[in-house]
Amino acid sequence: MSKRILLCDDEIHILRAAEFKLKRAGYEVRIAADGEEGWEAIQTEKPDVLITDCQMPRLDGLGLVQRVRKHAETADLPVLMLTAKGFELSHDEVGRKWNIRAVIAKPFSPRELLNLVNAIFQEEDSESATAVG
Repeated sequence: MSKRILLCDDEIHILRAAEFKLKRAGYEVRIAADGEEGWEAIQTEKPDVLITDCQMPRLDGLGLVQRVRKHAETADLPVLMLTAKGFELSHDEVGRKWNIRAVIAKPFSPRELLNLVNAIFQEEDSESATAVG
């Protein structure tokens, strides 16, 4: 079974570029245009990784992450946060507070995003192997 990624961003060109790169790597990708749509998607089918933009209409990325962290079934969901230039977030600040794996400034390389997603899954695989062994 392929890993599921939820990609939330209100910029269609960002969604399409990232979706294309992740799907070509073999991941199942769902997209959402804002945090509310993302939250609905998470409740329908929990993804293995959430990639969300910080600034979005209806519910921004930090609001979405706060909801995710408040629910036991999604509290440990790995999150990558995208931010626009000029709105950079301190990874130390949000990373520790909301357990965000990485903060990525736009414009970003889809290859960089794929590398971060791959690293999350490799880390989980090695933790599973250690737990079993």
